[in-house]
Amino acid sequence: MPRTSAQGKSTATATATTSVEDYAKTIYGLAEWEGADVTASAIAKTLGVSNPSVTLMIRKMADLGLVDHRPYAPIRLTEEGRRLALAMVRRHRLIETWLVRELGYSWDEVHDEAERLEHSVSEMFVDRLDERLGHPTVDPHGDPIPAKDLTMHYPETTLLCRVPQLADVRLEQVDDGVPEALRALTEGELPIGARVQVVSSSDGDVIITPLGEDRRIPFPHDVAHAVRVSTAA
Repeated sequence: MPRTSAQGKSTATATATTSVEDYAKTIYGLAEWEGADVTASAIAKTLGVSNPSVTLMIRKMADLGLVDHRPYAPIRLTEEGRRLALAMVRRHRLIETWLVRELGYSWDEVHDEAERLEHSVSEMFVDRLDERLGHPTVDPHGDPIPAKDLTMHYPETTLLCRVPQLADVRLEQVDDGVPEALRALTEGELPIGARVQVVSSSDGDVIITPLGEDRRIPFPHDVAHAVRVSTAA
């Protein structure tokens, strides 16, 4: 049976099942920072399902008016699909923030827990949680949290692997799907918001040092590619 807002469950559309919500959120997430074209293969890889399963779901979502998709063309959310995705993103990131701030989870533990909880809580719970947390604008990984009206702000960022040598930058976001990056920032005691200097950069491999400290921390390309930074003011 579809989960609907009237049942105190999920948001945005009475025809959105848990699977549809997951697909909408995944399509949004794949294009969120870089604006990349979203393919069925990318969705299948992210969700751990087969390509034929993705094809069937995308057809269903197209029939529901949630995606605009033509054969061999990128998959794009419609305005209604985007609102559904943002509603789920809001739930997920508020729950992640709550788990870290108030229940003592580490930032590499929260994603799967939030995935389980986001489909079960009511809109009242989400709004009360937002209020309880002081209306946070980013989650523990630096990803923006949509406001109640689903607006949000993205800072101007670039990938750490693209930063030139001797640049001072602020850590803005880490891809929570890259455990090595989460581990590197944790071991380096580098939270989101930390200011660092890139002391060496070669073929995507970087060495950074926290501003005001003597430590040098190497980030291989796969880790530096999973961290987004902004120019430090």
